[in-house]
Amino acid sequence: MQDGMDENTPATPVAPPELAPPSTPAIGGHGDEQELTKLHPNYVWALRVETTLVSIPFIVGALVLETSAILPPAVIITPVALAALLLILRFPARRFFARGYAMSTDRLRVVRGLMLRHDTVVPFGRVQHIDVSQNPIERFFSIATLTLHTAGTHNASVKLPGLGEQLARDMREEIRSHIKRESL
Repeated sequence: MQDGMDENTPATPVAPPELAPPSTPAIGGHGDEQELTKLHPNYVWALRVETTLVSIPFIVGALVLETSAILPPAVIITPVALAALLLILRFPARRFFARGYAMSTDRLRVVRGLMLRHDTVVPFGRVQHIDVSQNPIERFFSIATLTLHTAGTHNASVKLPGLGEQLARDMREEIRSHIKRESL
């Protein structure tokens, strides 16, 4: 043995050197650097139901054309049904993952869009009034849409769909209390 160590003394393992954590550049100091919060998972199912309702007239139209016996069987309905199935399964999931929000102490950031990406920041000081709404499909899935109406003409309202019903109401109350504090 070397350096006065006997056989019964365990060797202490040497820890690997710690690497510095990767730094992420800050986008801004007003909550813009926050990671986006995803929407409620039920939003995907609500979008699927809405897409199904939109595709029903096309499927019915294809069935009517199929019964006219002008073309061979399944020439029209097969592509229409496959396109509808693809839209129902894929489109809502893509829309769900392309949306998110971040709420800081003085603003709400809403990000949406696949091809045309929209990143909207609404300072609470510009909010005129706040709505929480639900259509029948949203009500069935216990989700809601938070709408912030702001001063101005262009894009005067910002909608954030797909929030849990209680979360939308809590966000409305938090924004409302911030507006009250600011107006005093």
